[in-house]
Amino acid sequence: MKYLRGYPVDLQAQVLELVAQDKLGALLSRRHPEPHEVRTDRALYDYTQELKSRYLRSAEPIAKVLYDPKLKVIQHALGTHTTISRVQGGKLKAKREIRVASLFREAPAAFLKMIVVHELAHLKERAHDKAFYALCCHMEPDYHQLEFDLRLYLTHLDQRAAAGMVSVGAAP
Repeated sequence: MKYLRGYPVDLQAQVLELVAQDKLGALLSRRHPEPHEVRTDRALYDYTQELKSRYLRSAEPIAKVLYDPKLKVIQHALGTHTTISRVQGGKLKAKREIRVASLFREAPAAFLKMIVVHELAHLKERAHDKAFYALCCHMEPDYHQLEFDLRLYLTHLDQRAAAGMVSVGAAP
């Protein structure tokens, strides 16, 4: 239950029961049946820019958005935001990049949105504090539920991979 550490023990027990009964995948499929069509890096960039223009017009521009196969869930990196600074002439220029773990190419649409919202929020708020989560909830009102459901999804993928049923990253 590595993705559910920090949650109450009784909630973790409920999830363990769903796993034992092989019902977690069905629950997730009912809650999040919608796939997304954001399969390419270009589509991900456009998707991210659309959310940014809707909610964070005054935030610094994003130079690059892409799916990154090197991001590993094991290191708790589902997405990253980076600032790359370069000297151009006498000025220091900063370019922002967002990278999303490749497993989200096949994940339900709501989970992709949650990750993109999370990374966009870092354009304004660096730390995971109250202001950061308020901004996430402004962009996605169900942010906290989606974060929990994503943790369930990752638990489900781990269980299936451990059983040799599918590689981590496939839909439920």
